[in-house]
Amino acid sequence: MSTEARLHRSNNGINFRAYTLRGESVAQLDPFLAVDHAWMSGPTFPPHPHAGFSAVSYLFLDSETSIANRDSLGNKNIIQPGGLHWTAAGRGVVHEEIPAEQEKTVHMLQIFVNLPKEKQKEHPFALSLPSQDIPVIQETGARVRVVLGQLGEIKAPIDTPTEVNVYDISLDDKKELRISIPAGHNAFVLPIFGSSEIDGKHYASDIPNIPVYAHSDQAQEVQLLATNGDCKVVIFTGKPLHQPVYWKGPMALSTQTDLADAVSAYQQGKFGAL
Repeated sequence: MSTEARLHRSNNGINFRAYTLRGESVAQLDPFLAVDHAWMSGPTFPPHPHAGFSAVSYLFLDSETSIANRDSLGNKNIIQPGGLHWTAAGRGVVHEEIPAEQEKTVHMLQIFVNLPKEKQKEHPFALSLPSQDIPVIQETGARVRVVLGQLGEIKAPIDTPTEVNVYDISLDDKKELRISIPAGHNAFVLPIFGSSEIDGKHYASDIPNIPVYAHSDQAQEVQLLATNGDCKVVIFTGKPLHQPVYWKGPMALSTQTDLADAVSAYQQGKFGAL
């Protein structure tokens, strides 16, 4: 049985716009903290810290350009359209991402995934997944990119510190598809373009409400139908962590003490620099 969460439009200057998802409570989206469906056409965020969670960037295949990514661990790479980069911030990292080419627009998801409490003080690390390594399930009228996690017997090739699944789904007009939500997982469906029926209810990329599924002891099923042309949706599922979240800007930890310690460590330069 699904409920709904609400997307909010945001615009950070002339180079960035997004539909941002935050649950009404931590439990609603757990272990996800937030998701931005975003368009970025120029440098938007200066080098900034993260601590306590993972910052994940996924570029859609229709993105006009790549992202130049770098962090204070010394990682420097290009995230190509269709590719993904996962930064597990742990006890702290400084991070920056900008479009690789001027006057072209990145079409992407920014996904913020909580870390289990015991991993929030571990050394940060990064994982990259190029587009060609993301497995694809293809059938007539439907294409599913298994970006993270597993769908049936098909598994994405990176192991993540938080148990999540992300499926990028493209449907031809009038195509129906059923996707299973694993037992014990929260889930939600984010329309990207076009119109669809999700469990018999109409949704589109310009409608602010999206369906959310609370975890259950048994597997659940999402029923998708493309209406009025082709469509794309992304399904997110994750095993909830059931832990508190204390925020301060781009840091989120499970206790107020740990959050204060992270802020102090950043101010002392312990996250490194770019």
